[in-house]
Amino acid sequence: MNSLSGPLLRSKPTILDKSLSRGKQETSLAAFSLLFSEIVQYCQSRSSTVPELQAKLHDLGWQVGARILDLHFIRDRAAKRELKLLNALLMVKSTLWKVLFGKEADKLEHANDDERTYYIIEKDPLVNSFISVPKDKGHLNCASFVAGIIEAVLDGANFPVKVSAHWHKGTTFMVKFDESVIARDKAGD
Repeated sequence: MNSLSGPLLRSKPTILDKSLSRGKQETSLAAFSLLFSEIVQYCQSRSSTVPELQAKLHDLGWQVGARILDLHFIRDRAAKRELKLLNALLMVKSTLWKVLFGKEADKLEHANDDERTYYIIEKDPLVNSFISVPKDKGHLNCASFVAGIIEAVLDGANFPVKVSAHWHKGTTFMVKFDESVIARDKAGD
């Protein structure tokens, strides 16, 4: 018969043993920039045009955004699901931006000519800070990744939307809601 002498040895806790509700909320800027540049290179190696590259970045961002929304509600039990369009946009501009980038987005504007269109403006998005764009890809905006995140978060909150990134006042995210969202929002007033 084999007996252990002394206290039982415990294995060191792994990341899977840790709670989702706690944890360090900061990521090293160097680690983020390295990871994101690798993401861009990965997408670039599988793309032949700038729009195709931006679409791949958008799709990867969408996958991240779908998970961020779930994680937000798991970590912040006091958070409530937004039912009004403007409140959902303000949640993206403030809460989501703080989770992702440590600060609020610079501006949220409504289009004068289209009630379905809003603009989230970020003068200097972090995702564009460490990317050097080659001359042959001059109008590449890596913030398409963030546009995908925004789209997934709003889609997941039941606000069907299309989001794209444009060079205007820094980077502007054009948020164009489905007509059903506008009708639902007006009916709820």
